[in-house]
Amino acid sequence: MALVKVDHNLQRQEWGVNKKQRLKLPKIDDIPQPTIDYEKLRMLCNIDGLKGRDLAETTQDAHDEFIRNYDQIFAKPPKKSGYPNHSEKRSEQRSSNASVTNRATGKTSEVVKPKGKEFPIDTVTHDIRDYMPLLHKQRKSEDPEHVRLDNLRTLRKLLRKLPFERSLPEIEKIFSILQTFDFFKNKVPSKVLRELCVVGVLEQWKEPGFTVFGKAGLHMVLRGAVKPITNPYLNESNEVPESRSVTPLVPEETQKELVAGDCFGTLTKVKREQGSKIFSVVTVQPNCEFLKISSTDYMRVIEQIKQREHTEKVNLLLSCGQYQLWPKQPVLKVAELIEWMSAPPNSLLVSEKYKAPYIGFIKSGVCHVLKQVEVMHTHTNGKREKKTKQVVVGKLKESQSFSELSVLLDEPIDCTILTDKNVELGIIRKERITELDDDTKKLFQQSAEPTFGNLKKSDIQEEYMNQKLKSEWSQFKRGVVMDVINSRGIRPGYGKWSMSTGKEKM
Repeated sequence: MALVKVDHNLQRQEWGVNKKQRLKLPKIDDIPQPTIDYEKLRMLCNIDGLKGRDLAETTQDAHDEFIRNYDQIFAKPPKKSGYPNHSEKRSEQRSSNASVTNRATGKTSEVVKPKGKEFPIDTVTHDIRDYMPLLHKQRKSEDPEHVRLDNLRTLRKLLRKLPFERSLPEIEKIFSILQTFDFFKNKVPSKVLRELCVVGVLEQWKEPGFTVFGKAGLHMVLRGAVKPITNPYLNESNEVPESRSVTPLVPEETQKELVAGDCFGTLTKVKREQGSKIFSVVTVQPNCEFLKISSTDYMRVIEQIKQREHTEKVNLLLSCGQYQLWPKQPVLKVAELIEWMSAPPNSLLVSEKYKAPYIGFIKSGVCHVLKQVEVMHTHTNGKREKKTKQVVVGKLKESQSFSELSVLLDEPIDCTILTDKNVELGIIRKERITELDDDTKKLFQQSAEPTFGNLKKSDIQEEYMNQKLKSEWSQFKRGVVMDVINSRGIRPGYGKWSMSTGKEKM
């Protein structure tokens, strides 16, 4: 029996013989409203003891409780609607489960259902599993092809907005979708792709047979299909290609069709020559849509990223105290040689008595500085011998540099530097120092100092002894505490002192 009353007279309206007769639409008040209070139905189905996945049969108490409160799930109809009262509803709901009453005609008809399929809305049952499909949300398919098509639909929807109308979450969504396509994932760096998502636009070609010139920018097919005119049709190396006025064309019988998700064109600018059709395609379906990233916008984004990184490198160099008094021109030259590098904890950056491979400028993080010291070591048999130990003599923090003199003078460094946490730093590799002029190299030598080079051998030995005494004192205290605890067999968590044994005795 249907739980929602429908007036079949309202489903179809026919025109009269007279053309002046107008279609009479029903008023909002005349449209039947649902007669079920789904909130109360949800509470009623949560009664303990009803048949479900964990219970094969409904208990008698649960059945009685369900029947006792069954009539509360019916919503009260509006007073002016002319609907029957609750007694009529209850009598209709208790009628045959396989029948539906038509209120317009007053006739009762059997509900015809396909084999193997149940409609919970047409059959009143006491099994909650019949009603759960009505509450389930739509599940997305995990099929890669379905996911790909859904991403393309979302991309077309977002690109319909002009670049200045897109919000930050929408730009991030475009970025995440483009990373699922091979060309953008493998050929375009992430930091560049994120910026290109801001300038990408939607281009539409409504009729087939039009030529799309790919030398103006990179295009990705979002809808429809195209065929390349020239070979190659895509600049995968992102190098500046040469445009020839007589471009080799692809024969029609060997033309490959590009569908949604395929790319053609170039990100870098083409040296234009009149009559060149390099990277061009022709549309073969109507209403073709493309994501277009202009070559001009790409070059502008690259320049902005380079300028931003250069400014960041200059600020890092000037944050180190010894370079603040340098003239501006040498600072700019040195900043051009800096490369970014990151190191995880416990990474060895440079080692004592070895030549440093680069000059380092710490952007974030902390590094430990260690120096070697010779000490006398006593074996268990009483034999004593000299051994080389390492002792921590200090730390390097943000806006500090190291190994300038080792790289410039090609000498071994006199300390070991080990990262404590994740460290980000700018480095100048040894082979790039030759690009600097002699005046800049002299400035380096005058301003740089050996890392912890003012420490004497006696100071290092004294620091080693202090750290050794602290370590031995900590071990002694721990041993005394453990002896006191174990003197009477008290070991928390073991034997009679374990929590489980104590509970059993209680």
